[in-house]
Amino acid sequence: MRIVTWNVNSIRAREERLAAFLKTHAPDVLCLQELKCQEHEFPQMLVQSCGYRAVLWGQKTYNGVAILAKEDPQDVTRGFNDGGDPEGEQARFIVAKVRGVRVASAYFVNGGALGSDKWDYKLKWMRRLRAWLDANVRRDEPFALCGDFNVAPEARDVHAPEKWESSVLYHPDVRKALLHVQDFGLVDTFRKHVEGNVYSWWDYRAGAFNKDQGLRIDHVYATPVLAERSLKAEVIRDERKGQGASDHAPVVVEFSD
Repeated sequence: MRIVTWNVNSIRAREERLAAFLKTHAPDVLCLQELKCQEHEFPQMLVQSCGYRAVLWGQKTYNGVAILAKEDPQDVTRGFNDGGDPEGEQARFIVAKVRGVRVASAYFVNGGALGSDKWDYKLKWMRRLRAWLDANVRRDEPFALCGDFNVAPEARDVHAPEKWESSVLYHPDVRKALLHVQDFGLVDTFRKHVEGNVYSWWDYRAGAFNKDQGLRIDHVYATPVLAERSLKAEVIRDERKGQGASDHAPVVVEFSD
C-alpha cells in the first residue's frame, strides 16, 4: 500500500502534473494539500479518468485538502468539529478510511511571522489536532497522519538550521508543539527508512532547489501498528523540477498489506 502526501500549491495549476503522477506512480492513496479551490472547481473528472476517487474539503483561494484513492474512501470527516474556531473552520483537515487504514490529509498552519496572530493560531491548531487524536484515534489501530506539517522536526531536516531557527517552520516552540502531537503515539515513518539531509520543500526564490537548500516539512506519521508495516520511503524530487512545479515534492511511504 503506497501512501503519498503532496502539497500541490493550487490544484488547478497542477492538473497535468497530477494526472501524469497518478499514471506513473499509481499510489494507493494520495493526500493533497493547498488545493486553493472550492469543491465544485476540483478536477473530479480528471481524477476519475485516472482511475481514482476523491474526497475533499475545499475553500476559496486558500487552503483545501483532499484524499484520492483507487477505491471509494469511506467514513469521511472534515475538520476537528470541536467548536474551537468560532470565526469559521479553515479547510485544513480531512480523514477517510481506505483498505482498512484511516488516513488524514492535513495542511498545518504556516504561521506567518513569530509573535503574529497567525503564529498563535498555528500553535493553537496543533493543540487542537492533538486533542482530536486523543478523542478519535486508538493507538492500536492503523492510522496515518499525512500532510504538509509546516514544521521541520530536526536539524537534519533543515538546510542551515541556525538560519531557520528563528522562523515559523523550525522555531523551538513549533518543534515542541509537533513533538506534543507525535507523543500521542505516532512514528515518523520516513525516518524509519531514510537517514541524512533530505528535504521536501524548497523556496522558489534564489535557486534554492538547485542548491538543495530546503526543509523536510511534509510527513507521513503513523500509529505503531501501521508503522511496523512500513517498507520504504522516498521523496520524489523530479516533481519539483521543471516548469510549473509546486514548491513541494511528493513524499511516498510504502506499507505491506
